[in-house]
Amino acid sequence: MGHNHSHNHSHSHNDLKGRNLFISILLNILITVSQVIGGVVSGSLALLSDALHNFSDVLSLVVSYIANKLSKKKASIHRTFGYKRAEILAAFINASTLIIVAVLLIIEAIKRFQNPQEIESNLVIWLSLIAILGNGFSVLLLKKDAEANMNMKSAYLHLFTDMMASVAVLVGGLLMKYYGMFWVDSVLTFAIAIYLIWMGFDLLKNSTKVLMLFTPDDIPIQKIVDEINAFKSIKNVHHVHVWQLNEDEIHLEAHIDFNNNITLSEFDIILHKIENLVFNKYDINHVNIQPEFGKDDAKEVIVQD
Repeated sequence: MGHNHSHNHSHSHNDLKGRNLFISILLNILITVSQVIGGVVSGSLALLSDALHNFSDVLSLVVSYIANKLSKKKASIHRTFGYKRAEILAAFINASTLIIVAVLLIIEAIKRFQNPQEIESNLVIWLSLIAILGNGFSVLLLKKDAEANMNMKSAYLHLFTDMMASVAVLVGGLLMKYYGMFWVDSVLTFAIAIYLIWMGFDLLKNSTKVLMLFTPDDIPIQKIVDEINAFKSIKNVHHVHVWQLNEDEIHLEAHIDFNNNITLSEFDIILHKIENLVFNKYDINHVNIQPEFGKDDAKEVIVQD
């Protein structure tokens, strides 16, 4: 059996991610408290809905922060993978909360649309501006890491969608102030909610695939099997599993039948070639191969364990 690891993230980079998340948490606590007070005083459902979303941001950022810390913990006898999946689990939780919050907002928006109320628009305008600035700064802090990390992307999406929601609230505040269009408060809340569902669903789907050990979409198992089968000494590749452990690791395990009863040193040479093949072409950086010769077992590529 052989394996190969490739890790790209340094401890200093993880520390920087943790610091940026912590700053974002503090900013969003301040924004949430301000918007709750302002929403109650002004009577704006859009502002309260934005506050609810900001509160979900705080929770999601805390989950992401804890997951980021856990992911650094070393493996142990009881946790042989360590906490490498903590960030994927955080992404799943955060995507779920995005959708749940959105459904609650839709329900409240429909109720308020049927019974629109006069709103103190000046307070709505100023608080939405504060939220835009705070969330905008947080978005800039997390943007780079969001491109390569599902956990950071989930936190980034929470903040980005809330920044956009605050922009919508600002527009609504201006329309209410200058045109008396108080019904726009409910319409904007509904629009914010739909946007949340749209953004959250894709992340929920992707994190679910990882947690369920599904093969990554860009990994062509049959093509990989055919390429390994092309090695002269190999008779058959079967019992294949490919899954994504976390953002940095894609695993491949397989049983390989050899034409001859080769030595261990000969197997190591072939294993090294397989590792190079799947890493360079498919970014698979952890390979486990079970060598076999004349073993009577199922020879299908995919075998139900």
